[in-house]
Amino acid sequence: MINAKKIEEIAKQVTDSIPAGLKDFANEMEDKTKVVLQRKLSQLDVVTREEFDVQTQVLIKTRTKLTELEAKVAILEAQITAQ
Repeated sequence: MINAKKIEEIAKQVTDSIPAGLKDFANEMEDKTKVVLQRKLSQLDVVTREEFDVQTQVLIKTRTKLTELEAKVAILEAQITAQ
């Protein structure tokens, strides 16, 4: 669910933006940034891309079926009205 490599990249970018004289502080900040990002990302209610794609396909099939059923209902309503 959480891409650890991406978190590493973000933490490294933060660290690289700090002046060279503060590398010890930067290393500590990198570690803390990783921890905070991992904690916050784990609190998000997200799904994997695979789960999202599966649900998208289910939705497409459901919409198709709904359209078909709406057409059938319209035909039946027309038949009832014509009687």
